[in-house]
This record gives sequence, C-alpha cells and structure tokens, in this order.
Amino acid sequence: MNRVMKGAILLLLACFVMVAAGCPAPVVNEIKIGVIGPMAFVQGEHHWYGAQLAAEEINAQGGILVGDEWYQITLAQVDSNEMLSVTDAATAMEMAITVENVDFLVGGFRTEAVFAMQDVAMGYEVIFLGCGAATVELCTLVADDYETYKYWFRVTPINSSYLGMVDFLLLGMVAEEIRAELGIETPKVAILAEMAVWADSIVAAAYVYLPAMGMEIVGEWRPSPIATEVMAELSAIEAAGAHIIFTTISGPLGITYARQWGELEIPAASVGINVEAQKEGFWDATVGKGNYEMTMNTYARVNITDETIPFIDRFVESAGEFPTYNAGTYEALYILKAAIERAGTLDSDAVVAELENTDRIGTAGRIVFTDAHDVTWGPGYVTGLGVQWQDGEMKCVWPPADGSWEGVVYEGAVDYVLPPWMVEYWAP
Repeated sequence: MNRVMKGAILLLLACFVMVAAGCPAPVVNEIKIGVIGPMAFVQGEHHWYGAQLAAEEINAQGGILVGDEWYQITLAQVDSNEMLSVTDAATAMEMAITVENVDFLVGGFRTEAVFAMQDVAMGYEVIFLGCGAATVELCTLVADDYETYKYWFRVTPINSSYLGMVDFLLLGMVAEEIRAELGIETPKVAILAEMAVWADSIVAAAYVYLPAMGMEIVGEWRPSPIATEVMAELSAIEAAGAHIIFTTISGPLGITYARQWGELEIPAASVGINVEAQKEGFWDATVGKGNYEMTMNTYARVNITDETIPFIDRFVESAGEFPTYNAGTYEALYILKAAIERAGTLDSDAVVAELENTDRIGTAGRIVFTDAHDVTWGPGYVTGLGVQWQDGEMKCVWPPADGSWEGVVYEGAVDYVLPPWMVEYWAP
C-alpha cells in the first residue's frame, strides 16, 4: 500500500470519527490529475510511478497552494491501450475528462495515439502535459494554431528532431571508435526502426546524414513495435556486412531485438534508440544477451543536475525499477504545481500563461519551454544521454567523459566499448 493510499485512509477515518462525534467533516480541496498511458506496458507503468511519487511528495508538503487555499493532488490512472488501438486511446481521454472529471492530464506515449488524445483534450480546453511522444508536429500545432492547441506542452522526451541529432552524435561516436580500433574507414550501417510514425523522420534523416558522415547504408528493416521474432532481419543484416545497426525502437520489440542480437552475436555494434534498454530490468529480460547495447536515454546514475541521482534513488525505492523517460510525469506534476501557484487559480488560460514561464532545474536538466511549448534541447538545458550496458550495469557514455561535446561533462560518465565478438570478427 503506497503512502498516498495510506494517507487517504487515515483522512477518511478521521472524518468518520468527527462525524460520529457530531463534528462537521473538514473540506478537502482536490486537484484531480489524470495519468494516461499504456498501463499494460512499462511506458505506462512509469507514467504512473513518476506521477505517484511526485503526488506523494507534493501532498506531504501540504499540496498545491491556490490563492490562499491548499489543494491535495488526487491521481486517476487512465489506461489508454494506445500500443494497440488509437481509437481506445481517444476514448480513454474522453472518459478521463467527462467521467473521471480530471482537471489536468499528463502522459501519452505512442505518437499516433497522442495526436488523437491531444485533439480530445484541446476540444475540452484541458491542459495536457505530454511525457512520451516525440514527434515534432505535436508542438508545431501549437505554433500554427495557438488558440486551439495552447493547452498542450511536451515535458519529455526532447522532440524527434533533437532525438535525431543526439542519435547521430551517438552513431558518429561509435563510427569513430570503429575507425580507430578496427581501421574501417567507411562503416556500413543497417537501419532497424520499428514501423511507427515517430521513427519515420529519423529514418529519412539517416539517408541524408549517414553518407555525409562517411558511412554507407546497406539496408532498412522496419519490424512491428511489438514483434516477438527478428531472427530473419538480423540474419539479413549480418549477410549485408553491416558494422553498425542503427536502432529506432520504443516498443517491446526492443527486448526481442537485443536478446536475439546477443544470442546470434551479430558482428555489428548496436546504437540508437531502444526504450526497453533504458530500464534496469533490461538485463534480466534479455538474459544478459543485451550486453553492449547502446541507447539514447534520459536518466543514468550521473550528475546531470543535483536533482538527478536523488530522484533516481527515490524512484527505485518506490517503484522497484530504474526510471525510463516516461517517468517524466514526475517533472510534469512539479511544473504544473509551480504554474498553478504562480497563477493563483485553476483557470486553464491563466495556468497556460504561467506554464509558458517555466524555468525549472529538474531531474533531466533545465526545463524551459519554447514558443511552441516544446522542451528546450542543448547544453545548459536538457541534452539527453547515451548509455551502454556493460556487464550488467547501465553506464553513461555520452556526452563523452572527455568533454569533447560542447564541453559538457556529467560526473560518472565512462568510455564506450565495442562488443568483443564484433572486434574479434572484424579485427585486421
């Protein structure tokens, strides 16, 4: 039983005693926040865990001060089923607003579904803080039609364009290591991206940037985000002579891919985005076969800010798992609390105006929204991380420990390592 539930039970018992004694029950002001996501998957679970941890902390401190009145946060868990159905996601959003009567919403993961959920929330003028979908267009809508879409903000991750930039920085680092260690001047790259809208822009950009970066593309493979078998794709990638597999994966495919990549000892370094590899359970889920998998991430045990490691420790203690970026619902609640308190009201338009003034040193960096209500990327803001699994531990390997990227160094970063079986296969 979590602390919020215990507190609620104690409060109800206190009210019962007061009513039994003839005393009027105290009025408890409530702000109801819907946490919407695919609750049958880790992405939705971490939406919930992050929001739950923030709500516990905020309520323990008295709640949210609106004018001169304190409000407690109540969470409503909303299963969008968005991994499987866009229609279900839109319906879940509609029910959260009209039946659950939520005041605000956080979460959302699969881009196709978030577009639908976004439209529902905007129709009701309910503030929706996105904590999962990366597609640029979700925020472009704010710039193009501000009055309709101003209630949408992206808290995490950085958008798909910036994800692509970090992706290519990670890819470039691996390519340089291959050149230096194996003497391969033009590394061959296989593109493996799940069949999803958010991945399309990264795949398209790869065809432009990889040749300019001195790499050759040997093929493109687009399995389902929930595929349970990719042996055929991996065998074809090996036959194509790839030195690198450039991944763009957010669904459970990430476990299947990494496990089978390791089982087959495909002689190609794996780098890119694999959301499943961002969580601590990845090692056990791949039976250790995901060793040397590298992915972009939001969190690692490095000092991005003074808030990072304490948050990770509290999250692990509370949830029993390492946070993925979807746990950014934690940040969303704190950002929302600060905006409401500055506004002094729950009026959506007034809160939007204060959300636009957000400047928070958070767990993943400094959060400042752009004019399009997107999270700002770059040195001094949110940069993202590159992490690699090394013998059972998730290590930060980018920004590089030597400070070679914009002088940014996060204490605790280590050097990237090529998979030993790859080095043996391609060694001159």
